[in-house]
Parts: sequence; structure tokens; C-alpha cells
Amino acid sequence: MYLGGIDIYYLILILPAALLSLLASAMVKSRYAKYDKVMASRGVSGAQAAQILLKANGITDVRIAHIGGKLTDNYNPSTKVLSLSDSTFASRSIAAVGVAAHETGHAIQHNVGYGPLLFRRMLVPVANFGSRFGPTLAILGIALGAVASLEKYLPILQLVTDIGLLLFGASMIFYIITLPVEFNASRRALKILKETNTLVSKEEIKGAKKVLSAAALTYVASALTAIGSFLRLLLIANSRRNRR
Repeated sequence: MYLGGIDIYYLILILPAALLSLLASAMVKSRYAKYDKVMASRGVSGAQAAQILLKANGITDVRIAHIGGKLTDNYNPSTKVLSLSDSTFASRSIAAVGVAAHETGHAIQHNVGYGPLLFRRMLVPVANFGSRFGPTLAILGIALGAVASLEKYLPILQLVTDIGLLLFGASMIFYIITLPVEFNASRRALKILKETNTLVSKEEIKGAKKVLSAAALTYVASALTAIGSFLRLLLIANSRRNRR
């Protein structure tokens, strides 16, 4: 829907999420930079912290690996490998310990059979396929459906649009289920950091919490962006159909 040449759907559904995404990214960089300069009083590195937390939870079959990059940390349930980046593995900062603890939180989720994590893992192929082809098919169907010379093919083009929206919607579920998975991992991380005294003082825990909260906001922004994009295409498709 346009008003004075302005895409209202974009302004309402996409722009706020895009601005939130920029804000979240800036917060992550700012908070990480701040607490990356503050060393944990126990002097443990990110890798050592992960090892301590895994052991405290009785997990012995997860391997800790060093990977390149900055903040590329991740846990792979398929291989049971907890990968820590250059900025986390050997660093003894509060930020590094917090990030390592968060990824360890995912390993703990996997170990205890945390439902949302297992469900998200099942959705990965669907999400990859849907996010790659869904928007393309939907946009293609909508665009070609607006061409007068192709009006006789409208039922087929509407079907293409519907398939695209269905695929896109399926991939959106992945973004939504990611939220409780990430929030839960952060809660587990902060809890076990306290229980094991890996971070000793309240200020250290507070610093780690600020870093993880900012990181969580990026997942919220991603989910809102996906939802906004899906709703925009859905509304445009319905608007075109109602005109005919």
C-alpha cells in the first residue's frame, strides 16, 4: 500500500525492525568492547570457563575447538563441538567468559534434551530452503501477476505466490523458536557462572549479563525483520487480489 509514493507497509513493518537491528548491533559492539577490556578476577580464559562449566554439569563428550574470526562462537549439536572464536578462546575478559558460557548453555540444553533446541535443529533444512526460495517465489508471483499481458496466467502466478509465502512462513518459525533457545542459554550461562564462581563478583556477573542481553536483542531484531517481511508480502499479495 502506497501513500504519496511511500510504501506504508515498509514504514510500519520493515523500518522499525531495521532500526532495532542497527541499535542491537551497536549495543553488542559497544558492550563487548567495554567488557573485553575488563579481566575476570579468577583469570580463566573463555576455553577454560567452558571446560569448567561443562564439567560442573557432568558433560564429558563435548569437544572445545578454536575457530577463527570474532564472535563466531557456536555449538554444533550434530558433532557436539563447542567452537570458540579468536576473541573468546584465549581471552580472559568478562566478555569472553560470558560468550563462552552462553555457548556452553547450548551444550547443556542439548545434554538435557531441551525441547525448543531440538525442534529448532529439526527446522534447519526447512528454514534454509524456505528463506532462500520463499521470498523469491512470492515476489516473482506478485510482480508477474501485476503485468496485464500475463493476466490469463493469474491463477498459476497466485499459486506461485502462495507457495512462496508458505515457504517463507515456514522459515519464519525458525526465527521465532530461536528466541526462547537463546534466552534460555543465556539464563543457564549466568546461573552456572554464579554457581561455579567462574565469575566471582556481582559486577562481573552484571557485565556478562549486559553483553548477553545485547546479543539477545540481535535475535529479537532478526525475528521481527523476518516477521515484518513476511507480513508485508502477505498484505501486498492480498491487496493485489482484492483489486481484481
